[in-house]
Amino acid sequence: MSDPAPIHLPARGGRSYDCGRLTAHFKADGAETGDRYAVSEWVMQPGFTGVGAHSHDANDELFFGTEGTFEILVGEDWRPMKPGDFIRVPAGVTHDFRNLGDAPAALQNVFLPGGFEPMMPQIVQWFADNPEGP
Repeated sequence: MSDPAPIHLPARGGRSYDCGRLTAHFKADGAETGDRYAVSEWVMQPGFTGVGAHSHDANDELFFGTEGTFEILVGEDWRPMKPGDFIRVPAGVTHDFRNLGDAPAALQNVFLPGGFEPMMPQIVQWFADNPEGP
C-alpha cells in the first residue's frame, strides 16, 4: 500500500547507498508508491566507469541529466548527457552510465514499475567487492 503523503526532499536527500565512486539517493520507492515507480538520484564521481551494461526485462527507465556531463549506454551506443537531457530506455534494452570527466555528474532516474530499491544491498556489496567497477 502506498503512502498518500507528499514527499519533499532536498538535492541528495532520501535513503542513500554508497557504491564507492557512485552514490544513490532514493526519493520514492515501494512503500511510497505501491511499487508503481521508483525515483532515485545517482551521483557519479569523476572517473566512474559504470555499473556494468545490463537490462531489465520488465522495467522501463527514464534518465534526466541534472549535473555535469556524462554518458549513457543505450543498446550499443554511448550517448553524451548534460543537465536537462533526457533518455528513455525501454524494458529489455541494454544500458549503463558513466562519468569519464573530471567533475562530478548526476542524474535522476525513474524506474517503471517500481521495486528497485530492494536490490540496493546487493549492488552496494558488489561495489564493495569490486572497487574498480565492472
